[in-house]
Amino acid sequence: MYKILIVEDDRVIGEEVTKHLMKWGYEVHQVKDFTQVTEEFLVIGPHLVLMDIGLPFFNGYYWCTEIRKKSKVPIIFLSSASDSMNIVMAMNMGADDFITKPFELEVLAAKVQAMLRRTYDFIEECTELEHRGVILNLADATLVLGNDKIKLTKNEFLMLQILFEHKGKVVAREEIMKKLWDTDYFIDDNTLTVNMGRVRKKLEEMGLRDFITTKKGLGYILENE
Repeated sequence: MYKILIVEDDRVIGEEVTKHLMKWGYEVHQVKDFTQVTEEFLVIGPHLVLMDIGLPFFNGYYWCTEIRKKSKVPIIFLSSASDSMNIVMAMNMGADDFITKPFELEVLAAKVQAMLRRTYDFIEECTELEHRGVILNLADATLVLGNDKIKLTKNEFLMLQILFEHKGKVVAREEIMKKLWDTDYFIDDNTLTVNMGRVRKKLEEMGLRDFITTKKGLGYILENE
């Protein structure tokens, strides 16, 4: 299920968009604290962001720039400030599309669907994910580096898959636990730590020390450098 983050301070618009996109089967979240947009983005790990320009504290351009420092996730601006200067500025700041308010909810949903399809369909079609010369084989749940190839357990494979799919981005511990155990019931946080330790041990056996970086209080990341 694709996750969408809405950064919109107009509660009426936010609720209308949320309800409509949920009907399309999306998991939708609305930013609650407009001083902590980046933090909420990292915790939720959305596949797409809908961003207003006029926001409390900092405008949408600022938050788009901050998100772009950490992720290439698609960002669509929603704004009544639809003059050419604002549209050009949005694109220069890293936006992928611009929808003028007021808009038809069906048109918004169609644009969201098209953006997600263009961005993520290739992930579903490919059989390998690569990061810094390391290949995660999706067909047989193996990890390959040069001539070395190791078999992964189900949990090891799922943890690496979500990290490879979001390489260069912090993946929240909650997101990894949800992928591993697919439940809303409480899972002891230490269980994930133990599983991550096992993955790291296998990586170290291949000479991949510090391949996975811990971001204290946030989660884990495969850093680009």
